[in-house]
Amino acid sequence: MSTWLSRPLASLHLLLAVFALLILFGLVMVLSASSVESLTQGGSPYAVFARQAGFCLAGLALFWLGLRISPQRLRTAAPALLLITLALLVGVLIPGLGTSIAGARKWYVISGLSFQPAEPAKVALALWGAHVLAMRRRVLHFWRIAISPVLPVAVVMLTLVVLQPDLGTAVSIAIVVVGLLFFSGAPGRLMATLVGGGLLGIVVLGLSASYRSSRITSFLSPGGDTLGAGYQSTQALYSLADGGLFGVGLGQGRAKWSYLPNASNDFIFAIIGEELGLVGGFVVIGLFATLAYVGLRIAARNTDPWIKILTGTLTAWLVGQAAINISYVVGLLPVTGIPLPLISSGGTSLVVTMFVFGVLANAARHEPEAAAALQRNPARFTRLLRLAPPGTRI
Repeated sequence: MSTWLSRPLASLHLLLAVFALLILFGLVMVLSASSVESLTQGGSPYAVFARQAGFCLAGLALFWLGLRISPQRLRTAAPALLLITLALLVGVLIPGLGTSIAGARKWYVISGLSFQPAEPAKVALALWGAHVLAMRRRVLHFWRIAISPVLPVAVVMLTLVVLQPDLGTAVSIAIVVVGLLFFSGAPGRLMATLVGGGLLGIVVLGLSASYRSSRITSFLSPGGDTLGAGYQSTQALYSLADGGLFGVGLGQGRAKWSYLPNASNDFIFAIIGEELGLVGGFVVIGLFATLAYVGLRIAARNTDPWIKILTGTLTAWLVGQAAINISYVVGLLPVTGIPLPLISSGGTSLVVTMFVFGVLANAARHEPEAAAALQRNPARFTRLLRLAPPGTRI
């Protein structure tokens, strides 16, 4: 294994393998988890799956774009992307532009397709924040320089997201900010202060609305409100318990028969545990653990400071989001509504996450050893995907 990992393209191949397995695993589980809901609402068990597969095809196009575009061009576009996503976050709050669904105004709906601007906003913040911090990396020991202008812009973005309201996405943005500062080498005391302040802010926001405070109350008192705020969490635990070691079998789960709400998105890990058991759950955890390893490996092996900060931040965001989702499904955290990357159903999240994997794969191609190997002898898939040699500005 160590011999294989020493090869120039090991990071790229490992990342592509994790990406493909998560996509396939996600499509299979979305089909299984959504079949009953789709049959009930539309007469076909494949409606949600077909929509997810369509978004997956669109995501593959963005994955190819993220893999093909040169890091220099992507970095140059970062400020414009940030401004566009901030404008979209403002627009979604305006009646007549944004659409309110289930009490939250966080979608644009165009021709029946919904688009959530907060998802690309997280990526834009990571791209732009890495750009700013990479330029200031030698003076980040000064707190004022370290937090300006990244933190004020992040606060504006967080405010717009909280107004929707969407606490789960706000938590994801906070992970991006912490990742940016950590991987840029910000002082430890600054990091501790921001993390402490962020946790306090999450608690305050969690208690500021009745439906969020009821989730916290049900988390602190398991079994106290199993038919109210704690219903989803209780049903998820029942599903996991029913699955045992090897599960009841793919497609054979009972929770999706209207017992577990949001079975195909926020709580899809419970369906995985029920149908594929503890073994299936550990496969998913193992894939995200591998993603954490290979993402940090790519960051460590690159020499470009911007790529280092960006890769580390994007990896922390994806893995952190997965950890939060799995934690609240198994009862270790209050429910926050954060999806499981590449596995939960949902169009905007899937497409944006696939683009992020393309950016990570692009960073793997720009590891010095990988770049030298591809310039000497381009791999077959690089010719198939029409990828220019690393270092070419496209």
